[in-house]
Amino acid sequence: MNARELAQPIGTGIVGALTGFASSFAIVVAGLGAVGASEADAASGLLVLTVAQGVLCIVFGLWTRMPLSFAWSTPGAALLVAAEATTGDFRAAVGAFLVSGALLVLTGLWPALARAMTRIPKPIASAMLAGILFPICLAPVLATIELPWLALPIVLVWLVLARLAPRWAVPGAVLATVVAVVVSGEASAIEPSGLAPVLTVTWPVFDPAVIAGLGVPLYVVTMAGQNVPGFAVLTTFGYPHPPARAMIAGSGAAAVLSAVFGGHALNLAAITAAMMAGPDAHPDRDRRWIATVACGVAYLVLGVGAGAATSLVAVAPPLIITAVAGLALFGALASAASTAFEEPSSRVVAVITFLVVASGVSVAGIGSAFWGLVVGGIAMLWLTWHPWRRGSARGAQ
Repeated sequence: MNARELAQPIGTGIVGALTGFASSFAIVVAGLGAVGASEADAASGLLVLTVAQGVLCIVFGLWTRMPLSFAWSTPGAALLVAAEATTGDFRAAVGAFLVSGALLVLTGLWPALARAMTRIPKPIASAMLAGILFPICLAPVLATIELPWLALPIVLVWLVLARLAPRWAVPGAVLATVVAVVVSGEASAIEPSGLAPVLTVTWPVFDPAVIAGLGVPLYVVTMAGQNVPGFAVLTTFGYPHPPARAMIAGSGAAAVLSAVFGGHALNLAAITAAMMAGPDAHPDRDRRWIATVACGVAYLVLGVGAGAATSLVAVAPPLIITAVAGLALFGALASAASTAFEEPSSRVVAVITFLVVASGVSVAGIGSAFWGLVVGGIAMLWLTWHPWRRGSARGAQ
């Protein structure tokens, strides 16, 4: 393969890493902060997640010669924002991260758990994800009303790029946010000592309420919101038989190792996976794995910027950061809502699940995502299960 042929997949991999990092780092930092992480803890979490997903991309790309991409769990980070009332003790959150990662490892190693996970009704899982994302996606609207001088330019940049260059809409909004923060003078509060990221260790505390309200929902949204779509993307582009169990177990093991340094969850990529596995990476499907490896190397380099990214988020108005995250999650919300309400027979169940999760209620210290799953499951059993029909059918025979 000559230099010109290498340039295409390498360029695609670098663009994919830049897009993946810039479009969602704000929601990761905001999510970690919401569950009690300090600025140093959040910078450590962003660093370890960036490096871990880079290593996963490189290892699986070289091993399988397939464009298998990995990323931090963006829906999982959104869950952290929504679960702010669940815990203010980051040690308990780290315990939940460990449980979620361990469940991912078990899913990869134990086929029965994988089958059980796939049996969660799609309307309930998708409605739960939509309920988690909905309050965050409201933030751009609230920000344009409360902080119009900062929010309006960011939203306008996003709108223009969404029309002209959709791939760059969210990174463009992030760049506009940086400019807005600098112009407003907020950036003067950034301490130079915080620009270099340093790994910090947080020893876990295993709180049953936090595990139920954060750890289990984090596992569910990571599987349903990222891993399942990630496999679908690979199938779409002609890779129907990736090493699924190894990928899930590997990302889960990386999540377990990352948790004590503040990382919340790792999984298959979905949006960047489409870039790596598609024809933009290379016309020859057998050479697209190079894009994944290049993406992984680029992530390792981007990890150096984790401290600066976290410092920027720390000095910016929280509503502005949530607004940028909301812009980045519009597509995910639309997809989750579309799937949740696709089947007419289960729309009421989906609405119930969505409303419980979006309400943000916390009962017995357990967050709304868990209760949305429980209430949605009960509603589905009550509204759609008709045992007497089976009996009447047998009687008719």
